[in-house]
Amino acid sequence: MKDKIYVLDTNIILQNIQNLYKISDNKTNHIVIPETVLLELEDKKKLTNELGFYSREFARLLAKMKIKEVDYKLGFKVIKFFNDELNLHIISKDVYDTQIEQIHISESNDKRIIEVASIAQEYYKGLQTIFLSLDVYARTFALFKGLKTETLHDDKSTVPSFEFVKKLDFDSSNFNSLDKKNIFNIDEHYVYENFSYSFESPDGNSTYGIVYNGKLDILKETDFKSLNVKPVNLKQKLFTKAILSNMYDLLVIDAKAGSGKTLMSIVSAMRLIDLGLYDKIVYVRNSIESLDKGADIGYLAGNDEKFRIYNMAVHDTLEFIAKKQLKKSENKDNKESIESKISELQSKYCIETLWPGEARGRTLSSAIVIMDEWQNSSEKTTQLILSRLDESCMAIVIGSNRQIDNLYLNKYNNGLTTLLKQTSSKHEELNMFAIELDKAVRGKYAQFTERIFEKKKEN
Repeated sequence: MKDKIYVLDTNIILQNIQNLYKISDNKTNHIVIPETVLLELEDKKKLTNELGFYSREFARLLAKMKIKEVDYKLGFKVIKFFNDELNLHIISKDVYDTQIEQIHISESNDKRIIEVASIAQEYYKGLQTIFLSLDVYARTFALFKGLKTETLHDDKSTVPSFEFVKKLDFDSSNFNSLDKKNIFNIDEHYVYENFSYSFESPDGNSTYGIVYNGKLDILKETDFKSLNVKPVNLKQKLFTKAILSNMYDLLVIDAKAGSGKTLMSIVSAMRLIDLGLYDKIVYVRNSIESLDKGADIGYLAGNDEKFRIYNMAVHDTLEFIAKKQLKKSENKDNKESIESKISELQSKYCIETLWPGEARGRTLSSAIVIMDEWQNSSEKTTQLILSRLDESCMAIVIGSNRQIDNLYLNKYNNGLTTLLKQTSSKHEELNMFAIELDKAVRGKYAQFTERIFEKKKEN
């Protein structure tokens, strides 16, 4: 079988630098980097976000490689690098057909990259040349030039279906015997991903519970009496009970918009701090604005305007909780009182907001770490944040694969999906819990859009 020549678009490297090694397949295939890709990587090298990290990683990789030769051809040059794992060639044209237009810089760069892919097809005659890109528009431009195109194979993988809440028919006369009972005595077909159970009886009664260490913990209304905000539907209750039990190290929640995932995470975390089990809440969100604009957000704290702009979800949650508490205490529900209450909550529960780019070098202790909108974070960022947590922490990972805004990720390869896949197995290092929150609780607008637009997607 002949070697393949893969000409890479910039997004392949920016999605994950490990892609280079997967594509190389122990030097079975050659990797070609167009000069324009180098320029785009150079442009992102100073960013403090994940794109900047991968750009710098590529520069370090290139600096460590050896040069085999520089091949001067009519109209272009090929610099051939190698190491033990990669054969990497960089091709530069002397003169490009595509003129750079600043207002269409991305399209201009795409076309220059494809010009190099066309040269590679001629240069490596006899070998199969493939243009590799995550961008369907770039792949379409390449097809116009008669090039074979592919995207990453990860795009074609499947997301398994999960039975996080398993339904069983059960006689209500036996409901009282379920609590703390071995799950295998109740369900001989139990598998690890069955984190929660719904027991339905023929007489119309029902009861529910979560599973921890092989035993069933039945849901009780008294579980939530100390919360400022109570869960309003079954799956919210199961999720909240799982947090309040303090029995799980890592909770992974796939939740649609308006399902109350951030609210219930923060409210439950506050309760655990009130009980003295943790010292602080760390809210982590991978800002897509920073990915698109290259903005250096940095560490966000307090009532700074950046906190409000990039972490409106947690600010809105604190505002909601503040209003609830003010109404209970019969204080005036005015803007000044609300902002004062928000500041009080941030101080009392030591609420920090953390951008992933600032996590390196830190160790988080005695914290409940809420990783929000995690469908927009890569496996690398997921590893970065989780590796900062010591054994005294709890991690709550929440997101929705219905709302992916990161141009370099899809529902098959993001951090949320990767963790969801891990919930089907038991892990020695930590205890996991997972659930899907599939009901919107924001009210009539969320319900309306869910019914109208989700129905259209299904059709």
